[in-house]
Amino acid sequence: MKIIDIHTHGIGGFDTITSSENRILQIAEIQGGIGVSGIIPTVYPSSVETMRENMLAIKRAMEVQKTGGKKQKAEAEIIGIHLEGPFLNPARCGALHAGSFIKPNEKDFQKIINGFEDAVKIITVAPELEGATKLIKTITDTGIIASMGHSDATYSEAEAGFHAGAKGITHIFNAMRGIHHREPGIAGFGLMNKDIYIEVIGDPFHLEPKIIEFIFSVKNPERIIIISDTVKNAKTESVSHGITNEENKLLGGAMTINESAERLIRMGLDEEIVLKAISENPERYLQMGST
Repeated sequence: MKIIDIHTHGIGGFDTITSSENRILQIAEIQGGIGVSGIIPTVYPSSVETMRENMLAIKRAMEVQKTGGKKQKAEAEIIGIHLEGPFLNPARCGALHAGSFIKPNEKDFQKIINGFEDAVKIITVAPELEGATKLIKTITDTGIIASMGHSDATYSEAEAGFHAGAKGITHIFNAMRGIHHREPGIAGFGLMNKDIYIEVIGDPFHLEPKIIEFIFSVKNPERIIIISDTVKNAKTESVSHGITNEENKLLGGAMTINESAERLIRMGLDEEIVLKAISENPERYLQMGST
């Protein structure tokens, strides 16, 4: 079974805030060592220059892998790049730096991806922002998957993003408008729309167990993707607490997707559905970028 993590910022003391391809290769080696087949290193929102520097490190690491240089036996394949921003809503920044967010526009999009068109696989965008639906269409036309997240979108605004070409929702319920009985919001759209994919952080800290059970009970199982969202301080062994800052705000995932899957199966979720959420589903999702 090919296990794929489409949303990871780092692990074991390394992350994507770097200009060194060797640090990205270290992430791939650690992930591969615990059984992950492929990863999509996820770049934090920052200045265009900094994001491109981080992207270059990932692209160089991909090239090293392709040429066979410095490849470790257990290394996970670096499939591409996930840009978590910078076209996000400051009102739903989560642990990201809201000061780095910018309004969706073609000019900055082209500045960011110029020369990286083949490497970037996913871009997270808040669909309710002015210009977002137009940019989502441009992203999609470029052959990149647009995912909606860090968003205060209503149900109808999320639906508009979907009709513009968005294929996924980034870490559902986290850093987004939740479900209200008079406004289902972007989270409600993600659960009710049978075609859109949703990322689910499967550690014990981002989603209450009953919410995870709820997600798996109502969502089309072929459209659920378990992600780690791991950050630099994440470890490969079991954890007893989330990774937080001094304000006790969650900074990212603390559990690998392998561990998350095992945990969800122990919770009583269907094993076949859970295992597909870390293998077949993300693989199918990534193929949508070329359609």
